[in-house]
Amino acid sequence: MSMVNVTPLQVSVTCDRFTGRPRSVRAAGDRLDVLEIERVRDESKAYPMGEGPRTLFVVRTGSARLRLSFAHRDRRWSVVGVDPMDEGLASAA
Repeated sequence: MSMVNVTPLQVSVTCDRFTGRPRSVRAAGDRLDVLEIERVRDESKAYPMGEGPRTLFVVRTGSARLRLSFAHRDRRWSVVGVDPMDEGLASAA
């Protein structure tokens, strides 16, 4: 499947204290551990004027791939894209 853009949902993210990379995501009472960081896109130098500087992370959890956005001005995390994993892939992981 492919990543589906969603209305930004504010989440709580626990990060590595030395690198700043996400380690776990808490949304709607569920805690999802980040198994792998697939991509990082730093938009701190060139960014959409309405949104401000941000960093985008594509991370893999046990049940889905998530596109996380960290807004530098507000210091807030949000989920802006989701790719649910197929049941066969989720059980293999």
